[in-house]
This record gives sequence, structure tokens and C-alpha cells, in this order.
Amino acid sequence: MARRVQHRTDPLVKRIIPEDPKWRATLAAVAVAVVVALVVVVVSLTTDPATVPAATRSATSTPRVTPTAMATDTPTPTPTPTPTGPVDAIDAPTSTTVAAATGADVPVSATAGGAVTSTLPNPQASGAPLVFRVVEQQSGWVRVQLAKRPNGSTGWVPTSAVKLTSDPYAIVVSVTDNTLDLYKDGSVLHSYPVATGTGGTPTPTGRFALTELLAPTNDGYGPYAYGTTAFSDVLNSFGGGPGQIGLHGTNDSSSIGSGASHGCVRMHNADITALAKLLPLGTPFQVR
Repeated sequence: MARRVQHRTDPLVKRIIPEDPKWRATLAAVAVAVVVALVVVVVSLTTDPATVPAATRSATSTPRVTPTAMATDTPTPTPTPTPTGPVDAIDAPTSTTVAAATGADVPVSATAGGAVTSTLPNPQASGAPLVFRVVEQQSGWVRVQLAKRPNGSTGWVPTSAVKLTSDPYAIVVSVTDNTLDLYKDGSVLHSYPVATGTGGTPTPTGRFALTELLAPTNDGYGPYAYGTTAFSDVLNSFGGGPGQIGLHGTNDSSSIGSGASHGCVRMHNADITALAKLLPLGTPFQVR
């Protein structure tokens, strides 16, 4: 006779899976709902890029946009530094009027025909003749550049006290390139390498004029030195003088082509000698 086998149910299983058919059906339905919900969540996480951390998103999930001039992912390169302030237009006229004193002194007024504000001796203290660059003319009067602070100072002198002549030359110094261009009749005749001021003692920029030509006796200035109407913006005195900017030679030719001076413009001795034989006083001297 066959023996009937009685299956024993573990008490733990009885607590988890009820024996009542109704409860079993309910539990099964709940389980199915949970599984469906999990599937929906997993599908959503794997397809919606907004829920994915930015660091782990695929590159293909970002729309490709053609860069424009107004919107670009590439930083704009930093421009090459340029001199501070506006760069003045080249001051090299085809001809410049110069005024040479004819008497022992020249009266200077603030306005044409105005009261005399100062009197300048001729010759100058250095022994050089008194010569001006003329920047404006009126009947019986000329406005001239003065070798005094601030840079750009001018005054009016009567034409009766000076002789007016024409000068075809001009020189233009570039502190960026450390060059001096010699102009004649408005065109470049020759270009020379020079040394200009350092960052701490820069050569002042502006429109000036040559005022005197000297043969220096102290070392370091070469065979010739032009005085100018320019003065240092940082040195009120230098070497016993008032900080006046000069154009001169040098005994340190290795400095030519760089920013190496206290503000003066240095040239090779052969070059300043060539200019000394050519340029009259009153010649325009521009630094830009």
C-alpha cells in the first residue's frame, strides 16, 4: 500500500506566503505592480539625460552648434600689449618754419600782441643760438614751442625779433620699435636703431623740437648731443640738469635697440654725427 507523504511547511514561509487563496492573489498583484514600477524607473533613468550627472553624459547627447562671432567656446587671445594712451599721428611735415633770434633776447607773450611774460637770452646759457619751431603764424607774430615744463608749452614772439626760414627735415622716434626715422620733404630718408627710456624712466611721447647742438665733454654722450623741448615725466633733475630729454651718442653701443636710458634717445656715434651735420635747430622731433 502506498504511503502518503505529508509535506511540512516551514513556519517562516507561512508568515511570508499566506495559505488563504485570496491573500495569495493580492500579494501576487502587488508583486507585479512593484516589478512594473521598477522597470519604468530603470527605463526612465537610462533614457532621460536630464537625470544623468553632467560629468557622465555622452558627448552625443549635447546638440552641436556652429560657433558664431558672438558666441564661441574658444577664449579670445590676449592682444599684444601696446603703448599706453593714443598713438599720435606721424608729425613729419614736408616743410617746417623755424625762427632764429636776431637780437640779444626775444620777448615771449602768452597771446599774440599780449603783455610780455618772459624774455629769453640769445645765445642760450649753453652757448647755442636761440632757435624755435613755429607752430602758428599771425600778422606780425609767431607761436613757437618753448623748452620748458610742462611738455608742449608754447608762446608768442614778434616776427621783428626773429628770422624765419624753412626746414625740410623731421625726425620721428618709435619707443615700441626703438627706431628713429629721418624724414625729408615728408618722406622717410633713413631709419636708425636707437635706445629709448626704460619702463621706470620712459622717454616722453609727444611733438617736440631740437633746440641746441652740443659737443659733450662728459663721458657717455658720444660726440654730439641735441637738446630738445621735451622733459622727463618722472625726473625733475638729472646729472645736474633739469631732466631735459636729449638726442645723443653713447659709449655703450650694446644698448642700442632696447629700452635702456633714463629717457634720452641714444644713437650709435656714427649716426648722431651724420644727423649733426644735417639737421638745423628747430627741426621737429616726435616721440610716439
